[in-house]
Amino acid sequence: MSSRDSSTRNPRKPEAKASLSGKRILVVEDSPVVAPFTADVLGELGCEVVGPAPNMAAARELIEGEAIDGALMDVHIRGERVFPLCDLLESRAVPFILTSGYADWQIPEKLESRPRLQKPYTIEQVEKALAKLLR
Repeated sequence: MSSRDSSTRNPRKPEAKASLSGKRILVVEDSPVVAPFTADVLGELGCEVVGPAPNMAAARELIEGEAIDGALMDVHIRGERVFPLCDLLESRAVPFILTSGYADWQIPEKLESRPRLQKPYTIEQVEKALAKLLR
């Protein structure tokens, strides 16, 4: 497929990418494979990556000490759940997307309406989810 064909197939992509340009996105991910992949995806979308934070303490430190526009957070971080971080982000009015590789999310009812991405996710899924989250 030529690049012309792909631009015709997804004509809104430049707009979405432009809307994400410069957005500071926190990545909370403990996987040594998924964390750099996610950082690369965000970089491709024009975002500035905050982190990745591989554990809860590092994530909390970044949330409390960095200006962030949004977050992508794995639900399971080194045997813990990120729900206390969700509360912290909510208290700072920072929108977030939950991610998981597990079929059973097991999240609190108050987070049921939060956006989610099932792993493995694609650049297009991240782009769409962030564009919707940050509009």
